[in-house]
Amino acid sequence: MSFFALRASAPSALVRRLAVCTVAAIALSAMLWRPAVAIETAARQALMVDYVTGAVLLEKNARMRMPPSSMSKMMTVFMLFEALKDGRLSLDDTFPVSEKAWKKGGSKMFVRVDTRVRVEDLIRGIVVQSGNDACIVVAEGLSGTERAFADLLTARAQDLGMVNSHFVNASGWPDPDHWTTAEDLMILARETIRRFPEHYHYYSETSFTYSDIQQGNRNPLLFKEMGADGLKTGHTEGGGYGLTASARRDGRRLLLVVNGFSSARERAIEAERLIEWGFREFDNYRLFKAGDAVIEAPVWLGRQARVPLVIAQDLTVTVQRTARRDMNVVVAYEEPLPAPIAKGTRVATLRVTAPDSDVHEVPLVAGADVELLGMFGRLGAAVNYLLWGGQG
Repeated sequence: MSFFALRASAPSALVRRLAVCTVAAIALSAMLWRPAVAIETAARQALMVDYVTGAVLLEKNARMRMPPSSMSKMMTVFMLFEALKDGRLSLDDTFPVSEKAWKKGGSKMFVRVDTRVRVEDLIRGIVVQSGNDACIVVAEGLSGTERAFADLLTARAQDLGMVNSHFVNASGWPDPDHWTTAEDLMILARETIRRFPEHYHYYSETSFTYSDIQQGNRNPLLFKEMGADGLKTGHTEGGGYGLTASARRDGRRLLLVVNGFSSARERAIEAERLIEWGFREFDNYRLFKAGDAVIEAPVWLGRQARVPLVIAQDLTVTVQRTARRDMNVVVAYEEPLPAPIAKGTRVATLRVTAPDSDVHEVPLVAGADVELLGMFGRLGAAVNYLLWGGQG
């Protein structure tokens, strides 16, 4: 096994060049890399993730069950977006308002019983106005009853990887059997943004008027000059004040889930502080594009002496700015690579290490076909190896 940049034997000139490049390499991170330094927060549960790389910048009790409150309405909206995307619904379709929906307490869109409401208005009524009544209208419109819809939410959440979530209603109305985690809400936020770019803009709307009643979005970050564009607040007596937030700046997007604050003011101040910290302390670096040749490796008994080792996927990494020079990357493979080699075959591993971080590995593939030498060529190579040890 050869480790370019870290080898026990004397390196070749190519290895030395790679070693110099590696020592000065841009700091590396990978999916779900945990930083060595975290920030304290008053939140009971917290999780901050870079949207592109998936790097976790902050984590506190992220898998602890908690009441999701109105943040669970993101799941109801997800189901609406999914129905719109696959053509089962249009924005101009309407759902009827039942007496149950009309009577529902808490935050309201103020729908009127025995009327019909457009799907697009219901989206805004849930996202902007946090209407519990609108959630019931959607639930009954899609599944007949709110309980049947809640079962559908739980099943769909499991499909998305939200394995620690259970829904018994469409709005997040307090119930001991209605729970989720910060980690699951993060999955939901990422999937919403990834799957529905054509509809995600509703989460950035700051106000909506229905039944001649104008209400402002409860997300406090939307009213600050910080690049926020979503997603949803929540509050219950048992769970405290929470927020699932997204903010974009300079081509980056950070996602934050926090819960358990004692007041809406504390939630607003702390969420802004944490997101500002994330943008300030970390940055993204695009190291390779899919198809880039990282190095060339020697080939044994091949018609070509070397073959490029190509990265099969884009590699963008998130790293703490102060730690970038302490990161290291090596390429590991069996040297020399035996011919024949088929283009696209995995032949090496790009290995990324960082202080106080797990080792992360990315596959490298052969960038070209290398045919086996003919019989006389193989004989000549064997003689050369016996005489010169492969150095002639």
